Amino acid sequence: MSLRLSTVILPYRRWHEGGRSAWQRAEQLGFHTAFTYDHLSWRTFRDGPWFGAVPTLTAAAAVTDRLRLGTLVTSPNFRHPVTLAKELISLDDISNGRITLGIGAGGTGFDATALGQEPWTPRERADRFGEFVPLLDRLLTEDGTEGVTYDGSFYSAHEARNIPGCVQRPRLPFAVAATGPRGLKLAARHGQAWVTTGDPKLYENGTSEQSVQAIRGQLEKLGTACAEAGRDVADLDKILLTGFTPDRARPLESLDAFVDFAGRHAALGITDIVIHWPIPDSDFATDEKIFEQIAMEAPAQLA
Repeated sequence: MSLRLSTVILPYRRWHEGGRSAWQRAEQLGFHTAFTYDHLSWRTFRDGPWFGAVPTLTAAAAVTDRLRLGTLVTSPNFRHPVTLAKELISLDDISNGRITLGIGAGGTGFDATALGQEPWTPRERADRFGEFVPLLDRLLTEDGTEGVTYDGSFYSAHEARNIPGCVQRPRLPFAVAATGPRGLKLAARHGQAWVTTGDPKLYENGTSEQSVQAIRGQLEKLGTACAEAGRDVADLDKILLTGFTPDRARPLESLDAFVDFAGRHAALGITDIVIHWPIPDSDFATDEKIFEQIAMEAPAQLA
């Protein structure tokens, strides 16, 4: 299978001031999927415009035809499975079956306290994620008139009905972001794809080779989790969200640099690489001409 190239468009621009055109251009450039972050605010963008993921994806679905769309990633930090399922089913219908849900346990950023709660510990995040994903799976899959009833430690549902269900059957795909053992088990059991950003411990002072080795190790652990779940790891797509590895800027410096970077990760088993849409004066500042050249020419070189 050829390596697929996707992008992530951060929701910081007003729809009629560049927001709409970015999604349309992503389709024109031939990206496989265009994702957006599902945050209430994020890092250095906190004090500027930032729009909601689901309305943004709904608008993007209305102005595109072929481009897959998704979150990268949604987390339990401010979401509940019952309400999220209803929004996703609606979004999958509006897009005519073009939605992928990227989903992760969440972190300690602004989302973690925006609803007034204390930030959860890593164990608490993992506990909630372990309940969130299976319940969401049920809500998106069981679309009969009896609904879904569940009483858990963190989430509950009472006769939650999701008729008519997803356009994609049995439900829209999950891309599960995980590197720890509990998250990898969830990816193996519920995911149609797995997501990594590499090893965050290498972000500041690691090397490119160390990063490649770390991702190789993550893939081996994913394979083990799939075997334990009675699943072939080849059934899962493996997505690398770039911009968080030690060589984060170099891959977008030129077409050749990107092809080299992507080829090394494809050799590990990565099936999809996601690059950030250029944002001036930010960590994602990229020459737009090089970015578009990569979008148009790299996939053929990586086939």
